[in-house]
Amino acid sequence: MVELSKLCLSREEIAEFTRAHTRARQLAFLRNNGIRHYIDNNGWPVVTLAAIGVDESASPAKPAWRSNKAI
Repeated sequence: MVELSKLCLSREEIAEFTRAHTRARQLAFLRNNGIRHYIDNNGWPVVTLAAIGVDESASPAKPAWRSNKAI
């Protein structure tokens, strides 16, 4: 099961991303910049990582393959 915290930004991260600490200003920023979001039951914006271009499913870059046999 995937944790919700790994799919969405936290409230603190949204505040840092939008540089706004109030709901109204955060929502205005998201709307004006075309960032997909939804509003939770308490009226706060929720932004998924996919909406801002973060791909959590991508694995880190693997080093190039190299043989471990002695030459």
